[in-house]
Amino acid sequence: MKSLKHIKGILDLPVVRQAYSTNLTKMPALQPKKLKGRMFSVQAALPKYPVAPLEQTLKKYLKSLEPLLTEDEYRHTEKLCKEFENGVGKTLQAKLIERAEKHDNWLSDWWKSVAYLGFREPVVINSNPGVLFPKADFSGTQGQIEYASKLIAGLLDYKVMIDDQTLPVEHLGKNPLCMMQYFQVLAACRIPLEKHDDWACYPPDRPGAPKHITVIYNNNIFEVPVYGDDGNPLTISQVRNQLLEVVNQGSTPGEPIGLFTMEHRDNWSSVYKKMIQDKTNKASFDSVQRSIIVLCLDQSNDFGNDPRTVSGHQMLHGGGPSLHSGNRWFDKTIQFIVGADGYSGLNYEHTTAEGPPIIHVMDHCLNFLANGKEWSPASDVKPPTKLQFNLTNDVSKSLTLAKENSARMVNDLDLKVFVFDEFGKNFPKSQKVSPDSFIQNAIQLAYYRHHRKTCGSYESASIRMFQQGRTETIRSCSTESFEFTKAMMDSNTSKQKKAELLRRAINSHKQYTNDAISGKGIDRHLLGLKLTALENNMEMPELFKDKAYTFSGSWRISTSQVPAKSESVLFFGPVMPDGYGFCYNPQEKCILFGVSSFKSNNVTLPAAKMADLIKDSLNDMRDVMASSMKANL
Repeated sequence: MKSLKHIKGILDLPVVRQAYSTNLTKMPALQPKKLKGRMFSVQAALPKYPVAPLEQTLKKYLKSLEPLLTEDEYRHTEKLCKEFENGVGKTLQAKLIERAEKHDNWLSDWWKSVAYLGFREPVVINSNPGVLFPKADFSGTQGQIEYASKLIAGLLDYKVMIDDQTLPVEHLGKNPLCMMQYFQVLAACRIPLEKHDDWACYPPDRPGAPKHITVIYNNNIFEVPVYGDDGNPLTISQVRNQLLEVVNQGSTPGEPIGLFTMEHRDNWSSVYKKMIQDKTNKASFDSVQRSIIVLCLDQSNDFGNDPRTVSGHQMLHGGGPSLHSGNRWFDKTIQFIVGADGYSGLNYEHTTAEGPPIIHVMDHCLNFLANGKEWSPASDVKPPTKLQFNLTNDVSKSLTLAKENSARMVNDLDLKVFVFDEFGKNFPKSQKVSPDSFIQNAIQLAYYRHHRKTCGSYESASIRMFQQGRTETIRSCSTESFEFTKAMMDSNTSKQKKAELLRRAINSHKQYTNDAISGKGIDRHLLGLKLTALENNMEMPELFKDKAYTFSGSWRISTSQVPAKSESVLFFGPVMPDGYGFCYNPQEKCILFGVSSFKSNNVTLPAAKMADLIKDSLNDMRDVMASSMKANL
């Protein structure tokens, strides 16, 4: 989640317009298909997202502050917590419980508004993650088209399971998870509006569900049918013919309209409002918004000596207006990106879903590339249509400004995409500890080694065990992790003691993770209490004005584990000017990382140097733990 500075006033805005109610579990169209073990078979039986006991949340909140505050600061916040618990907190808790009784998920509508649609900074870098796929063995336009055709056919193959609601229910251990994000992910788009964006979704069980994708080539935007008039999806060869026609029609570069989707949301909404007064523009925007996904066909890159990182920039923001950034539509939930040099990936807009559904789609498509199948050709396939945009002088000036803004933003981001190949999740498993908790403590150690202090640290935890669940925060910086990092910096501390402290830190992180995913986290509860005060026009409690609340929730370390079956890696920008973004995909024998920071900040390290610290920390932790194991034998 990004900064919460934009929360104030959001709740006074009109309710977000949508193409359907967000509460799909109660919609008649979903009820008939309760096939055992399939998609929505257990949806109605999932528990509601709970409101945790107030005393429990405040106690955990105070514990999370121990490694971050001085003793005086801690005592001050402790006093505020007691006053809150015995005073206005009781009233807010009662009102939040009352809300929870009326909703399947008391947080979900608020979260979509506060975390995403009300966020006014550019979605690029600040919100949208990028994903880099394993390099494919092709180069040139023909290979690019062949690869992209199989990728889209794989998507259509996956979409059959969504359309028929036969996708197997995902589980976390024995617990079934909410599948609503899967149902929406191939049908949604963010739409720019003043102060607060819109979000439209066109799910497959509604009349007029989309049957086309958007393809962007050479900055030209096309509507490309991927179903025949008989309702059947196109085969690989039929998709290939569609894409070849796009390349033929798009040989001349078009205006980089997609750069507007990189703008500050208020700038983009102002341009959008002007452009949709023109019927041609309105129809073109509608086509993109209603499409299943966007496919971006890019030119080749100049890689230098770090093709992974260069390609990471390509997937995250396009590389700037002189490269691929105009060849994008960052408001679309999923954009597949295929370069002419064998590098491909995706970018996704966060309003609709978190990483797991996106990665699930990706894994299916990448598997299809290797083991694809053909089916009977669709009949009466309509050809691609190049979308037209009419630009007034005023809009053209705005596009020039968008080029300048995007170049400035892209040039400020520092990114390093790399593979740590000394070991993978097999080593922590051999030590009977959580691989994720092991890696999180390596990030804490890497940060402390340079900055010599702790900071607010965020890791995303899924709360999809509950109806319409999204995420909760894992506060990865703990008293136990702090004690461990200090010990690792002390040459007088034995390896045995360091290993003991590491195991304590790992166990602490694992416990916090289990609490977060089971509805016992603290950050969403505290946010709910704060929003309840705002919604009821109450004076903001002192607890939320406290600098400890702001400091501890300013995520200078923002992280996410995104496991994938393939050696793909996800990455995103820092959420604070003096922060870092860390994302990782643990494989059996390696760990793929994306690390980011801002060049303009003189506090943070360059991403490559922070990457080196992570490598050193992982190796040192392995040595400490392995030595301790030998000592015990």
